[in-house]
Amino acid sequence: MDNEEFLPLVLQAQAGDREAFGQLVQTFESTVFSIAMRRLRNQAEAAELTQDVFIQALRKLPQLREAERFPGWLRRIAVRLSINRAVRRPRVATQDSEVLGALNCDRQSPLDHAMSGEQAAQLRGGLKRLRELDRTTLVAFYFEGQSLIEMSDRFNSPVGTIKRRLHTARIRLRDELAHLQPV
Repeated sequence: MDNEEFLPLVLQAQAGDREAFGQLVQTFESTVFSIAMRRLRNQAEAAELTQDVFIQALRKLPQLREAERFPGWLRRIAVRLSINRAVRRPRVATQDSEVLGALNCDRQSPLDHAMSGEQAAQLRGGLKRLRELDRTTLVAFYFEGQSLIEMSDRFNSPVGTIKRRLHTARIRLRDELAHLQPV
């Protein structure tokens, strides 16, 4: 919608015309919803926030000095409310910690333990067959838990180089272990 179409609606809505504001809502609802959806990644929350944005816009509409700036002004409200909601969103716990604790108990059979031990031995063997740089890169990242920045300092290389080394080392390890995969 260009300025010629929404500008009269904004001016009418500022004068108190609720129908004009309703037409603005219909026009810009999908834009506001998509902004909220991008930030919140939850359809129900995005729909609720879209309503909140238009309620706030209705309250603050008399303060808008330049009616032609309505689309950008509305987007800023949507972004600000989306960020506020995302930051203030309570952490969702799906179950009590007692229930989750029961789910985390060790339910491996002796066969599972033997299989995981065998897989660990095969992984160690595959790592031993890699070149030293590939092995130390994988061990630092996956076993020692070093971040890319820490690895960059340790290996005296840029982070981009570390990422490339990790990618290459993973491919080489996959190739070393390929014979273990069932056909």
